Amino acid sequence: MKRKDISKNGAGEAMEIRRRKTRVVRIGNVSVGGRSPIVVQSMTKTDTADTRKTIKQIKSLEKAGCEIVRVAVPDSGAARALGKIKVSIKIPLVADIHFDHRLALIALEEGVDGLRINPGNIGKRERVEQVVKAALKRKVPIRIGVNAGSIEKRILSKYGRPSPSAMLESALGHTKILEELGFRAIKLSLKASNVRDTVEAYRLAAKETDYPLHLGITEAGSYVSGTIHSAVGIGILLSEGIGDTLRVSLTAPPEREVEVAYEILRALDLRKRGPRVISCPSCGRAEIDVEKLTKQVESKIAGLTSPIDIAIMGCVVNGPGEAQDADIGLAGGKGLGMLFVRGKKAGKVKEKDFLAALLKEIETLTREKL
Repeated sequence: MKRKDISKNGAGEAMEIRRRKTRVVRIGNVSVGGRSPIVVQSMTKTDTADTRKTIKQIKSLEKAGCEIVRVAVPDSGAARALGKIKVSIKIPLVADIHFDHRLALIALEEGVDGLRINPGNIGKRERVEQVVKAALKRKVPIRIGVNAGSIEKRILSKYGRPSPSAMLESALGHTKILEELGFRAIKLSLKASNVRDTVEAYRLAAKETDYPLHLGITEAGSYVSGTIHSAVGIGILLSEGIGDTLRVSLTAPPEREVEVAYEILRALDLRKRGPRVISCPSCGRAEIDVEKLTKQVESKIAGLTSPIDIAIMGCVVNGPGEAQDADIGLAGGKGLGMLFVRGKKAGKVKEKDFLAALLKEIETLTREKL
């Protein structure tokens, strides 16, 4: 029976997101697939060989809610640094390997929790076999990560472009090699910068295999552009029950990737982490400075992990309804506003006290949830 996650439709009625049934793969102490929650990942943007900077960034990612971290391994210096990094962090460590299979062998010796290899550039079958045998011995899972920009030449020649079918053939070809060697601790990803190609590739993979799927739009772009492309592509797949773990790829600090990932999951009621501020866009009816107040609240609650909804509304049209529906809400009016807590009126507040009143209720509710 397929897993069910409850979301809501536009009318507020419950609907089911029937998640695809998959195998379970363990990466360190984190389970991916099966009935496990969808796992949030990110990737460091430091020189991996610089262990001090890399460890510092991973600790920052841990604080942001990252559950698995991947690091680039471009050379032996980076590979040899993995052991020191591994013992200094709390979340599972995955080595990202391209071109040189020997780096994967070193990474395994250094104790990584997982490998990512790219079929398009890892080389001949015998090289893959060496890596697989070493991973099998150490019980380390492998993600077969297909990128549209680096598909094998013979497959590109066959399809003419990095189409969804080409990406699938690349992924399944390497999956078969691993399976022939008795290896089943496999995850798959089929990423492109084109959202529609990515979505179709994952749909095809979901029909062909029951391995867990790692979602993402590769080279998605800057913070705004990348967030939109990722939210659309990943959101479509998650809404169809496809996906067991994800990374939002942004040309931005990795902590922002984690932030966006949780917002995507929250939007579909799949996971919640940290407060969500619901605020009106403002228009000619607004009687308070919603933008200023929202920014003040967001700056004060940064770092909180309790999943509470906070509504900041600026007029009487939707203000009372939205404020009443949130855990904590303010329906602001000129000089005066109504504060709501858990759907009930908590009293009128003067405009100069809006921020203090909201923060007081946020603190109280957060403390109750601990």
